[in-house]
Amino acid sequence: MFTSRRIVIAVGAASLVACAAQAPSRQPAFGAAVSAEEIARWDISIPPSGAGLPRGGGSAGQGLKVYEEKCQSCHGAKGAGKPADPLAGGIGSLAGKTPQRTVGSYWPYATTLFDYVRRAMPITNPLSLTDDEVYAVSAYVLFLNGIVGEDAVLNAQTLPQVRMPNHDGFVSDWPPRARN
Repeated sequence: MFTSRRIVIAVGAASLVACAAQAPSRQPAFGAAVSAEEIARWDISIPPSGAGLPRGGGSAGQGLKVYEEKCQSCHGAKGAGKPADPLAGGIGSLAGKTPQRTVGSYWPYATTLFDYVRRAMPITNPLSLTDDEVYAVSAYVLFLNGIVGEDAVLNAQTLPQVRMPNHDGFVSDWPPRARN
């Protein structure tokens, strides 16, 4: 007499045997081949050096307009936060009892800001900003943190030159060397 448990075990074992019996030349059919154009569309990482930054540019003044339209609803006026994390303030707070991890206090490279905004923002429509808008919003957020002036124009040449307050707060080589 077979119980339902024995039937389930028997069906499962039969399924495993059937899968194992398939010809080894048969490959799983997962999705479709990805074209070089599709790979290029997603291969947009920007390292700390700024290699691969696109053409274009923008200033904090231009970034204010983009920020108000596409960022402020999550990050608040002047990057103060709510409902998402604050983007400005907290410089020098990391060693204190209440560290504030913002773009200005925590992030070591301005190019990381560009990369993240370009890839993931706005959260409701990632990859929707033009390169000029990303440069401009990056300039605005850096301006809010007192890192660049309001008239500074960020582009592929100037962005990697921006020195962040926490630039030396990360280990950039492995294994770490003794620091003098």
